[in-house]
Amino acid sequence: MPAINPATTANKKEFFGGCPHDCPDTCAMLYTVEGDKLINVRGNPKHPITRGGLCVKLNDYSDRHYNADRVLYPLKRNGPKGSRAFVRISWDRALAEIKDRWTKIISSDGAEAIMPVSYLGNEGLVQGLTVGDAFFNRLGATVCEKTYCASGSSTAWLLSVGPTNALDPESFAYSKYIIIWGCNTLSTNLHHWPFIVQARENGAKLVVIDPYRSRTAKQADWHIAPKPGTDGALAMAMIQTLIAENLVDHDYVDKYVLGFPELKERAATCTPEWAEKISGIPADDIRKLAREYATSRNASIRIGVALERTAGGTQAIRAVIAIPALTGAWKDVAGGIYQAPLWEFPVNFGAICRPDWIKPGTRVVNLLKLGEALLGETKLDPPIKSLMVYNTNPVTQAMDVDKIVKGLQRDDLFTVVADQFISDTAAYADIILPATMAAEHDDLMFSWGHYYFTLNQKAIEPPGQTCSNAEIFRRLAKTMGLTDPEFLKSDLELVESAVDWTAPQVQGIGMDLLRTQGYAKLNLGAADTRTPHAEGKFPTPSGKCEILLTDAKNFVAPPFRQLYNEMQSGEPIDPLPGYTRPYESAADEPELAKLYPLNIIAPKSHAFLNTNYANEPKKRRMQGDQFVLLSPHDAAERMIEDGDKVKVYNRTGGFQGVAHITDDVRAGLVVTTVGYWRTHNEEGTVNSVSAARFGGMGNCPTFSDNLVQVERIVGKNAARSMHEPEPVALVSA
Repeated sequence: MPAINPATTANKKEFFGGCPHDCPDTCAMLYTVEGDKLINVRGNPKHPITRGGLCVKLNDYSDRHYNADRVLYPLKRNGPKGSRAFVRISWDRALAEIKDRWTKIISSDGAEAIMPVSYLGNEGLVQGLTVGDAFFNRLGATVCEKTYCASGSSTAWLLSVGPTNALDPESFAYSKYIIIWGCNTLSTNLHHWPFIVQARENGAKLVVIDPYRSRTAKQADWHIAPKPGTDGALAMAMIQTLIAENLVDHDYVDKYVLGFPELKERAATCTPEWAEKISGIPADDIRKLAREYATSRNASIRIGVALERTAGGTQAIRAVIAIPALTGAWKDVAGGIYQAPLWEFPVNFGAICRPDWIKPGTRVVNLLKLGEALLGETKLDPPIKSLMVYNTNPVTQAMDVDKIVKGLQRDDLFTVVADQFISDTAAYADIILPATMAAEHDDLMFSWGHYYFTLNQKAIEPPGQTCSNAEIFRRLAKTMGLTDPEFLKSDLELVESAVDWTAPQVQGIGMDLLRTQGYAKLNLGAADTRTPHAEGKFPTPSGKCEILLTDAKNFVAPPFRQLYNEMQSGEPIDPLPGYTRPYESAADEPELAKLYPLNIIAPKSHAFLNTNYANEPKKRRMQGDQFVLLSPHDAAERMIEDGDKVKVYNRTGGFQGVAHITDDVRAGLVVTTVGYWRTHNEEGTVNSVSAARFGGMGNCPTFSDNLVQVERIVGKNAARSMHEPEPVALVSA
C-alpha cells in the first residue's frame, strides 16, 4: 500500500493508521516516518470522529514502538515460572520446541488438551479478535469462549432489537435529553464527548447514571448514583412510572412493540418506592427522571458495558432497552439507544475463523473460568496441558486471577505467549513470541463505537525479529503441517478478504477508497436524519422491539456464537425484563456482609487501556498508584486516613492500594480502577477479589458483584496516587 502523501522531504512520508486498542473510539491516525523511523503519530484531522485528537493513552504512541522493554526476539524460559528469567533463542528453535511439545500432547491426550486464550488486545480484523481461530480450529484444540466484555450486553440487545446499530453516536449532537448509563465517557469513549457538548450547547440536558461520581458524572447536569447491581430496579421503576402516568406512546407500542401487556403486569409492583429501598435513589427522583425523559423529544440513551457486570445486569439492560420503545423515542433523530454499533459491519467472520473446521463435540472453555480449568476444578477430559495466549493478559484481566497464577505455575503446563512485552501472563510462559505494534503491520479496523472502517497501513519494518499476529500463525501452521490456503495468505490478502464488499452497507466503499482517505463510513444514513426504527423495522423475528421473549435460551452473543456455532446452554431466559438481585450485597447477604460489608466496582483506568500502558513509567505516573476510593464514613469506621496504605480482600483474594477519602463514593462502596500489573503492585490486583461467576446472559463477567473488606496496613503512604483529576482535553494534532 503506498504512502498517502508524497514525501514532504526526501525522507519523510505519512501513512494511515487505525488505533488497535479495545476502545469504541477506534481512532483514525496518521503515522509520520522519517527515513526508517516512526517519528510521530497523530489523529487524522479529517476523520469526523477522531477530529485530529488522540487520548492520553495514545498521544505518544510513536514512543511506545521504541520502548526499551519490548520483546524483539523469541525467548525461552530460563528459571522458575514467574521469575521473568528468559534467554533469547531463534525462531527455528522456538517453533521446533512448540512443535515437539504440541505433537507429544496431541499424541498422548488429543488436540483438545491445547487451548488458545485470546481477546481484543488488538482489535483489528486481521491481527485481532479472530486471528488464530482458523489455526486452532483446524488443529482440533479446545475452543476458547471469549466473553470478557459486552457479551451480556450484546445478548440482551440482539434478543430485544436484533442485529441493528440503531442510534448513530454522531446523532447525539441533535439530542435534547441525554442519559449516559454505566459509561465514563471522558475516560473510555472520549471522542463521543464533543457530540454531547454540541447537544448541550443547543440546550440538551445530560443525566449520568453511575454508582460513583466519575469524571463524566462530574460534568453532568444531574448525577444519579444507584447502588451497584440495582440498575434493573431503577429501570423497572421508570417503566412503572411511564405506564402509571400514561407517558407511553401507545400508537408506537401497538404497532412496533411486542409484549407490552405482559410488561405492564410485571411492572405494576415495581413502584419508585420499591426501587428506592433497593437502589437508594429517592422515589421522587425516579419519577422525575421518567417524566423528563418521556416528555423530551430527541431523547438519547448511551449504555455502557459496565451495566452487564452483575448478576442482574443483562436483565437491567433489557429493561433500559424497553424504555425508548415505550415512549416512541425511536421516531426522532437521536432518539433511542446507542449500545455497540458494530452489527452492520459486513465482516467475513466465517471466512476468517473457519468455524466449519470445528469437530463436532469439541469442548468449549470460557476464558473467565480459566483458573478453574487450569487447576482441575472444572473436570476436563483431557486436562489442559498447553496454552497459547495472545492479544490478552488474563493474569490481570480475567476473574479469580490468583487461581490463574497457580495454574500457570504447573510444571506440566506448556505455555506459549505472543506479546510485545513480558506481561504478567508472559512471565509464566515457556516460550514468548515477539509481536509487532500497529505501525509495523497491515490491518483493517471495524468499530464498536462508530460506523467507520479504518485502514491501518504498515509504515515501518518490524524491529528485531517481531512478527505480526497473522505471520505468527502462518509460521505455526507451517510448523504443524497445516497446508490449507488460508494459512498462505499475506496480511494484505487477509485485509482484502476481511469484508463482504458486495453488502449494501459498503457499496461505493472499497480498498481503493480506504487507501485514498484512510477511512470510510458505512452507508446507513446521515446522522442528522437517521431514524432507523421510526416505523419499527427491527431485525427481530417479529419485526418489532421484543420486550417479551418466547422460549428463549441463554447463548453466547454474536460475533462469538457466529464464529463457533455453539450449542444453546439450555438455560431458559426470563421472558420479560426485570430486576435480578446481585450475587453479593449487604442487603441480600447479611451474614456475608458481616465479614465483607463493602461493594466494590472497578471501572477502566484513565491512562491505561485495560492493561496496555500499565508497564510504562510515564503512563503509570499519570495514572498514579493503585488507589482505593472510600467514603468518609467507611474510612472513619476503619481509622483510615487519606494516603494510608490499605488492603482490600474477600474470600477470593486481595490486593493493596492507597486510600483516598472522598465524597465521590457513597457509604458502602469501594471504587478502584482496573489495569494495573501485579508486577508493579505490592500484592494482587483488583481482579484478585473477583469471583469467577457469570452474569445472566452471554456468559458475561460479574466484575462489579463482589463484597470486600478494607483494612489499614500502615500510616501515611508517601506514594502518589491519582484520584480522578479534571478531564483532559483531546491532544491536538
